Amino acid sequence: MAVSLQVIYPISDGTTFDYDYYTSTHFDLVGKHMGPHIESLLVTKGLAGGPDTPPGFHAIASIVFKDQDALNAALEAAPPVLADIPNFTNVEPQMLIGEVIS
Repeated sequence: MAVSLQVIYPISDGTTFDYDYYTSTHFDLVGKHMGPHIESLLVTKGLAGGPDTPPGFHAIASIVFKDQDALNAALEAAPPVLADIPNFTNVEPQMLIGEVIS
């Protein structure tokens, strides 16, 4: 059964996010270290939280894995990816691991 890992970067006062670094250098690290275990990856840049509402998130990365074993292998390979986070944001990301139901 497919599982997902969502990495969520919430916006709050004083937070910063370098999208250029994120989409180039950080994505390369994800591919290098976790890529062999990833089925698909979707990254969304926050534009709005609704009509006339600012976004609540800088970005959300949704990563899908074939199964829990693939996710576990990716997480074992993730330390260099996690260590890179301060290079593009001062946000403490939130994570959600879930079962893909649709």
